[in-house]
Amino acid sequence: MGIALKKISKSYNGQAVLKNLNLEINRGEFHVLLGPSGGGKTTILSVIAGLIRQDNGDVLIGKRNVSNLSPEKRKIGFVFQDYALFPHLTVFDNVAYGLRVKNVEESEINQKVEYYLSKVSIEKEKGKFSRQLSGGQKQRVALIRALITEPEILLLDEPMSNLDALTKETTGNELKTIQQEMGMTTVYVTHNQDEAILLGDRVSVLNHGEIEQIEAPDELFYHPKTEFVARFVGAKNILKVRIIEINQYGAVAQVNNSGLGQPVQIRVNKYPIFEKGKEINLCIHPEKISLKRENKASDVNLNRIRGKLINKTNNGNGLKATIDTNGMELHATIPKDLFDFKIHEDVWVCFAPDAPHPLCGKKCRAPEAGRRCLVTTQVDRLLGC
Repeated sequence: MGIALKKISKSYNGQAVLKNLNLEINRGEFHVLLGPSGGGKTTILSVIAGLIRQDNGDVLIGKRNVSNLSPEKRKIGFVFQDYALFPHLTVFDNVAYGLRVKNVEESEINQKVEYYLSKVSIEKEKGKFSRQLSGGQKQRVALIRALITEPEILLLDEPMSNLDALTKETTGNELKTIQQEMGMTTVYVTHNQDEAILLGDRVSVLNHGEIEQIEAPDELFYHPKTEFVARFVGAKNILKVRIIEINQYGAVAQVNNSGLGQPVQIRVNKYPIFEKGKEINLCIHPEKISLKRENKASDVNLNRIRGKLINKTNNGNGLKATIDTNGMELHATIPKDLFDFKIHEDVWVCFAPDAPHPLCGKKCRAPEAGRRCLVTTQVDRLLGC
């Protein structure tokens, strides 16, 4: 079943949490709600589940308007952040609880519980209590307890927030596999960008009760549309520019960020929203920036901004570098085997003309052909901005 939220509003003590929110989640989709704390993510889950009542708007599951239905009549499974396992019940009895409430035959309960325990490889733990389980094991128990009643919708509220990185990746892969096998519409809340990339078919970014952008993970992370989304997904390089030239090959922009010692001109791809003299923000993902020494920065196909390396931190297989360009900081993510620079060393920040893209501010629900932020190349191929 798909989910549609129509003009949903919710306030607490006069403070708006959701603001006339519209969201459509496709049948069988793994949809991630991503955003900072207080953005309204958990409130959306609670409204879908019927745990709280919206002030205005409608909740549709499939073609049913369930706005006035109690939670037990919505056929929804819910996995809470703290797992909410019954401490006085064993793993087996926790998982079997929902079936027993439905008066399912004990023989069928035994068969189903054993099947689901084996799917997440914790059948050997079925006699243990929750206090005897690791965080990852608790998460698996909570997940299959929600799945065993075969709900139409699965809702998960930051279920992996307490897991270590390795367990999180393993559990996330298991969750995605089970969700795909069952074809269950799933809504997953997190503030963790890595989880969104790992799990989401599409990702909605929330900001103070409103959806800033909805995209597939790669599109969202490499082509954010607003400054909030760009900064939240780690693309912190925001260039405030004025378009000074547009020609058949592209455009020339003058970077005017405050703190920059003097204006810098860069070459960028030509976008339909560009107009000569227009001021606009451009975003560059850190992974699309390279660092060069002066004697190696002569490639005419690259933009170059002089700066000084002021910080570096480990980032898995890469290094995050911060470069001070006379008062404006830029950020790069460089593979470790290509990084041989020292703190305080003078460097050139280099990037290709197709690396910057405009923060057009559009929510991009229009059909692709109608999006004015799309760029047309010389072979008339549309690329997302």
